[in-house]
Amino acid sequence: MRNQSKLGAYQNVSIINSLVGFMRYCKCVLFGVTDMEFDAELQPSTEDRVSRTESEYAAVIPEDFRCPISLDLMREPVIVSTGQTYDLSSITRWFEEGHSTCPKNGQKLLHTNLIPNHALRSLIIQYCDAHNIPFEKPEKNKKRATLESITSTKAALEAAKMTAAFLVGKLATGPFEVKKQVAYELRLLAKCSTDNRVCIAEAGAIPLLETLLSSQDPKAQENAVTTLLNLSIYEGNKAKIMESGALQPIINVLRNGLSMEARENAAATLFSLSSVDEYKKLIGERPEAIPALVNLLGDGTVRGKRDAVTALFNLSVFPGNVSRVIEAGAVPLLVNVLKDDTSGLTDDAVGVLAVLVRELRGILAISETSAIPLIVNHLRLGSSSAKCKDNCVSVLLSLCCSGSDKIVNSLLRLPSLMPSMYNLLTSGTPRAKKKARSLLRILHSWESSRTPQTILLSEAGNSVTSAH
Repeated sequence: MRNQSKLGAYQNVSIINSLVGFMRYCKCVLFGVTDMEFDAELQPSTEDRVSRTESEYAAVIPEDFRCPISLDLMREPVIVSTGQTYDLSSITRWFEEGHSTCPKNGQKLLHTNLIPNHALRSLIIQYCDAHNIPFEKPEKNKKRATLESITSTKAALEAAKMTAAFLVGKLATGPFEVKKQVAYELRLLAKCSTDNRVCIAEAGAIPLLETLLSSQDPKAQENAVTTLLNLSIYEGNKAKIMESGALQPIINVLRNGLSMEARENAAATLFSLSSVDEYKKLIGERPEAIPALVNLLGDGTVRGKRDAVTALFNLSVFPGNVSRVIEAGAVPLLVNVLKDDTSGLTDDAVGVLAVLVRELRGILAISETSAIPLIVNHLRLGSSSAKCKDNCVSVLLSLCCSGSDKIVNSLLRLPSLMPSMYNLLTSGTPRAKKKARSLLRILHSWESSRTPQTILLSEAGNSVTSAH
């Protein structure tokens, strides 16, 4: 009895310690402070007064003077490779969290070099002087701000570790209903920050989540696969997921998931993992992976189709997967996507076709569908993006380069083709202009080489094909 009493007391202390860590973590997340900072908060500092004074003028600060990330007045505006401007501290924190895209438009950054925007900074200083808004040089408070940042980060990190360890412990030893709830909590936690994703993975959650992927409870399965998706956002966790053997269970959820959301998030997880070049090959070699993505492209929701088509694009970049995508029947489904302008999937679908058409099997598969008039139509539409038009003209050029008279003849029969080509020559991207010129040369050369006899033979061949 005495030993049991000691064991119970020990468990209670352990639970209380974990709860304290969790509460500390919540405090850091909600209020951004630590215990060591609490006393300092009782006496407002100069910086606090500056912050409050600035908040009073927040309504009159122009949007162009605010950082798109923090929405605060920019004091050290810098320009990233996409041309967007951010405050130095905000964009630096963004990079430190492992991001490599532009926060405002989501574009992939060519590099992480930052260029000071001196002109904008001068305008901000002039505006602040004119409106009596305090603008202090960051150097004055750099030491204190850095110290506070380090203290807060350390406390938040320790709290995140304790929280992750507590939840993963319950995931390992708790009854099923507890595991189900913990998977949901981890799903939310992994969605928040890079630190959380690192801590959850290091606590050993990935193998435990893998076992829930085969659960017959729809919510447990959905929460488990979604947590793995959120964990995979951090590059270092991708290897842990692959090494744990979770790839096949994820594919199984994609094929036979108990809910559409579980299938969709499994597809999104494969998309995330396939961003690593070596994993493109490993995923494609699993016989069920690409066919399961193609099935989701056919019967999924709009979101599911988007997850499927983006994953197929990533996998198709590896040459060995192109034939697998074609054999799985992706081409007719991708062409069907082109028929629906409201789905928002046209860019992605044409992007996949532009990859598949680089191989002869892809050319044959596309030429057997109604793709050509649909692609030409998207070239004509003003609503089509520059990326979409680039890929459209790439597909048409590859089809014509195959040397098929039937393809060239079907193109020339479309009255909107030539105006669209000349429009690209004047307003397209450099890549689109180059391909449009090449395509026009092929079409003009083919037309000039035609004789009445070849025209009659071509038309007769087309009528015979149509009759069959």
